[in-house]
Parts: sequence; structure tokens; C-alpha cells
Amino acid sequence: MSLIHKRANLALFLVALTMVVNGVLGRFIVEKSSVTVLNPIAMRSKHDAAIANFGVPNYGGYMIGSVVYAGQGAYGCESFDKTFKPKFPRPTILIIDRGECYFALKVWNGQKSGAAAVLVADSVDEPLITMDSPEESKEADDFIEKINVPSALIDRSFADTLKQALKKGEEVVLKIDWSESLPHPDERVEYELWTNTNDECGARCDEQMNFVKNFKGHAQILEKGGYSLFTPHYITWFCPKDYVNSKQCKSQCINKGRYCAPDPEQDFGDGYDGKDIVFENLRQLCVHRVAKENNRSWVWWDYVTDFHIRCSMKEKKYTKECARSVVESLGLPLDKIKKCMGDPEADVENEVLKAEQALQVGQGDRGDVTILPTLIINNAQYRGKLERNAVLKAVCSGFKERTEPGICLSGDIETNECLEGNGGCWQDKKSNVTSCKDTFRGRVCECPVVNGVQYKGDGYSSCEPYGPARCSVNQGGCWSETKKGLTFSACSNSESSGCRCPTGFKGDGLKCEDIDECKEQSACQCEGCTCNNKWGSFECKCSGNRLYMKEQDTCIERSGSRIGWFFTLVILAAVAGVCVAGYVFYKYRLRSYMDSEIMAIMSQYMPLESQNTNANDPVTGESYQQLRLTSSSSV
Repeated sequence: MSLIHKRANLALFLVALTMVVNGVLGRFIVEKSSVTVLNPIAMRSKHDAAIANFGVPNYGGYMIGSVVYAGQGAYGCESFDKTFKPKFPRPTILIIDRGECYFALKVWNGQKSGAAAVLVADSVDEPLITMDSPEESKEADDFIEKINVPSALIDRSFADTLKQALKKGEEVVLKIDWSESLPHPDERVEYELWTNTNDECGARCDEQMNFVKNFKGHAQILEKGGYSLFTPHYITWFCPKDYVNSKQCKSQCINKGRYCAPDPEQDFGDGYDGKDIVFENLRQLCVHRVAKENNRSWVWWDYVTDFHIRCSMKEKKYTKECARSVVESLGLPLDKIKKCMGDPEADVENEVLKAEQALQVGQGDRGDVTILPTLIINNAQYRGKLERNAVLKAVCSGFKERTEPGICLSGDIETNECLEGNGGCWQDKKSNVTSCKDTFRGRVCECPVVNGVQYKGDGYSSCEPYGPARCSVNQGGCWSETKKGLTFSACSNSESSGCRCPTGFKGDGLKCEDIDECKEQSACQCEGCTCNNKWGSFECKCSGNRLYMKEQDTCIERSGSRIGWFFTLVILAAVAGVCVAGYVFYKYRLRSYMDSEIMAIMSQYMPLESQNTNANDPVTGESYQQLRLTSSSSV
């Protein structure tokens, strides 16, 4: 190794030591799953297991399997050349001792030998650590991406207990549970990806770029639907003050040593420099900021994907000009992005990158970001393969149960537990109504609402329709039957719940049977009556010409009804006669009264012949007769 390389490595080592922001020391959090012993019963207990940072943890789910021990001295560093099978037909959980080789190699060989999950038993008494994949190993690169089973590290004492039980010939059954490995507080998942723009760092860089390209569709669906809030982050370092003016810091840093990245080719004299990486990191942060201000935050995925394709380091196109062309093609305002980036040569703090360095330090239970790339979901670090379906499964486990979007209920990432035995929930096969609701984490048994009708019950053994219109859905779960064109039901919309057999039937409402009124002598008991039972009713005939009255359960003569009609007509005629007589009398009295009134009025002005004709007018002294003649002659 040349002297330049040695000095470069020393500088980067010092940079790593100075990753202290605001005086807070680095802190790494081990993400865990739980392991519960189900059998033997005497060993029932719950333990922690550190989730490996490779393979595919079953986030949001669990696995129950039988334990098999690979054997003392069998470290799994080479193929086992056999298949591990438990005594009973359950998934195999293989225990392999720690030591001698990479964790990932042990798990890979365990997977090839039929293991559904691998637990690595720690060899020393210590706090659990995260098993990570080896750095820059061409040998490891061949199998790391092929690991598809979950794995975890368990502490030494717990592992010894399991081995002893197996040695005694007992069947050991474990439940590995990832359902609470990630927080799931509400209906929106907040997640972030810590990455960088270097595409010359080997398998890790290839992994993160392939992930961005493959996950882009899912990410944009989640974000456009308001189901998630995604934020990209980029790891940066800073130069120690004593090295700010060194050649290494000047080529790897911007803003006078404040923000740095390792040389992509690890050769200071060739190719791109670390400051090129920092500058593009900053641009991509600003792309996201500006796109978010325009309510198009998901455009970040398009930019990063297009930049990787069009501006690759390998093709010597990793330039500012290429980046600008990508920005313009996506319709983003270039001036706003430039303003966000600031001046990389200035001896000042860059507010965007300063915030990124502060966020690298763990907050709360999250821990520091020390692994690149790192995915954080609901403030907890994701562990496992950075692969599309594996990450989508982890993101979906971050939703509060029953709030997950449809993309999370795809058969590719979850099992519909309602398809097998209806999930143990209530079901009405006749109307095809069930209380089982599939969720990402499993299923819930909850009485449904069907066509506006609410079902009520515990969801497991019973659900009954309730409220108005309940009879429209399978007759409210009550008895109903149709015969010879007649339909009877024990459901009544006038009642909000319950079933009651209709008139003519008996039973509990869930099952009703016809009442034989004739046989039970509950009707048609009148003298001379003949009873004939019918479905839901009966027919009663009276002897002779009599008529059956059902309410009184008696017969009456039909002739009697004719006499009744005769008397009714007589009464009506009498009433009519009285009305006519009253009208005639009224008219006579009115005419007489009017005549008398008229006579009285006329007598005041025109005396009648019967009055005194020789009477004189009190004023003129003339006789009335004279006035009458005068008047008459004037005419």
C-alpha cells in the first residue's frame, strides 16, 4: 500500500472517530424479535433475539417451528450435505453455534439444508449484537443476496437450555415473533432511507440502487395515496480541524472540511473525488425539498433512478451538467434547487447538510446511523435484505391494524388467514357473510356491515343483523321458508333484533314449524265445523248454509244476514223520510216568516185596503186617498 493510501486511510479513520455531533457519542441500537418456547411446557418462556441485517425477517408476522441443533462443532462454515428435518411436520428452526466464519455464511448453509429459520447461538456471555454481512467480500457477494430465510442471534444461556432439552430427546417448539419489531401507531407510516450517490462502492452500492429502482413504484403509490411519508437522507462526515487544509480533506470535502465523503475509487489521484459525492448528495436532498414544496415529493424517486441511468460514474457522466438535464426533464425549478444547495466553496455552514449530520445521531430509541444503507421505519431501524418485497412487508407492518392500504394485502407479501377455516371467525355460508377481515398482521373477527345493515356479536361464535332493514339480509338470520308460492319469515323489520315465529308457526325463531290447529284442537271447534290444516294456517267449514267467523271461532246463519240487511234498509228509509219532512217543514216556516216581514214593511209606506181610507195626513191635512189619487194621476 502506498504512503498516500496509508495517509488517506488514517484521515478517514480520524474522520470516523470525530463523528460526534453536539457532544453526543455514537450509539448503536440492536433491533430484536421475540422467541417464545411453546414446548416443553416446563420450559415455557420468552426471550429476545437480535435480528440479522441480511435475509428476510417476517416483519408483522411470526413462525412456529421445531428446533434442530446442527451439532457441536458444526459451525455451518461449509455445506452440511444433508437436510435437517424435525420429528414432526413443522418448519425447521436450525440452531448453529457462533464462530469460525461469517454469520451470513452459516445462515446460507442452513438455508440450503432445509432450515426455515436459523438461530445462531452466541459463544460468550454478552449483550446481543446485530449480525451483519461481510464488507466487500466477493465470496460473500455470491450468496448474500440468495439468503431468503430469517435469522437471529440468541444469547448463550438460552441456547444451552434448548440444546439440553434436545439432548434429552424432547421436542422443542419455538415461536419467533416479529409482529412488534417495528412500531405501528397509526394509519400513516413514516420511513427514511440513509444512502449516498456513490455507485462505485461495490455490492452495497449496487444493492441500494437496485432497491431504489425496484421499490419506486410501491413508494410512489404509498406516498401519492397519503399512506406514507418518505424522507431521503445522506450520510456525511467532517474533517478534524488539524486536517482541514490537507490534500485529502480538500479533495473529499466541501465548505472547508465541514461535509465529507470517502473517495469513490479509494484513489486520490484518479477519477472522482469525495467532494463530488457530497455535492450530488446535497443536490438530491434539495431535489426532494423543492419537489415536496410543490406537493410532488415522490419525484425524488424518479430523479435518483434517472440520474443513476443517465449519469453513471462508470460511464464518466457523473457531472453537474448531466444532473441539471435530469432536473429539467422532470420539470423541477432549477433556480430553487441551486438556491437550496448554496455555495460549496464558502467557509460557512450549509443548513441542509448540517441538519443531516445532526440527524445521523440517534434520537430516542432509534440509535445512530452507522450502516450504509440504513432504512428506518417509524423511527426504528430495519434489519434484513434491502429488497422490494422484503421492505414493503416491513413498511406494511408499520400500519395500525386494519388501516393498511390494499397494496399491503397482496398475496406476494402476506397470507390471507381468512381463506383457511374462515380464520376461526363467525360465518353465514347461506348468505356468504363473514366476520373475518384479513389484515397484514393476520386477521380480526369483527361483525360486518352488509348493505347498510350492521351485525352485532362477538365476531367469533355469533353475529346477528341489527336495526332497520335487517330482514333484507338473509331474513336477519331468522327462519324463513317458501311453499306453494307462500313465504313466511320469523324476521320483522318492526323489531330491531330477535326472531319470532309468525302466526301459525311455533319455534324459537331460528327454526319454525307449522302448527296443526286441527290436531291440537286450538281452532275450528264450533259445532258442526269441519277443520282442514294448511301450511301456516287452517280452513274451517261450517255445516249447512252457515258462515264461519274466525275471530269468534263460531258459525252464523247466512239468512240472518239477509234480515239484517232488511232492517238496515228500513232504518235508512225512515231516516230519509224524517229528513225530507224536516226540509219541507223548514221551507214552509221560512216562507211564512218572509211573507209576514214583507207585509209589515209595505204597510208603512203603502197602507193596505183594509186600513182607514179617510185618514188625513198630519202635515198637509190631505186625505191618504187623495194622495193615492194624485200619485196615481201623475203616472
